[in-house]
Amino acid sequence: MNFSVLIFDCDGVLVDSEAIAIAAEREMLAGWGLDYDLQTFVSRFVGLHNRDFYTALSADAAALGLALPEGFGPALQANNWKRYETELTAIEGVASVTEAFGGALAVASSSEADKLVRKLQIAGLHDLFVPHIYSSDLVTNGKPAPDLFLLTADKLNAAPEACLVIEDSINGIRAARAAGMTAWGFTGGGHADAGLAQRLEAAGAHGVFSSHREIASALSAR
Repeated sequence: MNFSVLIFDCDGVLVDSEAIAIAAEREMLAGWGLDYDLQTFVSRFVGLHNRDFYTALSADAAALGLALPEGFGPALQANNWKRYETELTAIEGVASVTEAFGGALAVASSSEADKLVRKLQIAGLHDLFVPHIYSSDLVTNGKPAPDLFLLTADKLNAAPEACLVIEDSINGIRAARAAGMTAWGFTGGGHADAGLAQRLEAAGAHGVFSSHREIASALSAR
C-alpha cells in the first residue's frame, strides 16, 4: 500500500546513540553487580522509556539481593551524555529515505523530550522533523505499548494503517504492530549484532533492512 506518514524511532535509527549508551550503561551496571550480556541487554532494554528501564533494573537488582546507588538513573544518563556531546552522529543515509518517501515525516522515540530534541540537534536532523517530534513523555504507556505511535498518527491526522514505522528494537516493532501500523526493522545502527534481524522478524517486523539506502530503494520501488 501507499503510506502517507513515515515515522522514525530516533536512537539507533536516526542517530547512532544506542552503541554509545549500551557500552556505557553495561559497564556502569556491571560495576554495581548487574552484569548483562549484549544480546540480553539489547533485547530487553533497547526501546524502553527510561522510567521502564529503571524499573526493570531495580527489579533485577532486588532479585539478586543488590542495592543500586541512590540516583542510579540520572548517573547512567549523565555518563551517557558526556559521550553524546562529543561522539553522537547521524546514521548515514537518512536523507535518502526522506527524499524517497516524499510524504509527512515524524519521530516517535522513547527518549525523554528534551534529550530527544538535543540528540537530533547534535546530529543535524532536528529541522528535518520539527514540529512532529514526539516523546514517550507524552503518553502513559511507553513502547511496547502502541500509545506513542497512535498519538503520532493522530497529530498527523493519519490512519494507523497509512503509517510506516522504522524501528531497531523488539519493543518498538511490537509497539508499531500493536498500533496497527506497518513496521520495518532496521539493523544499520552501531549496536546491531548478528542476531538482531532475526529477533526483529520474530517480533513481527514486516521487513528488515541493514541500511537507510536499502529502505530508500524499497520505498522507491513501491
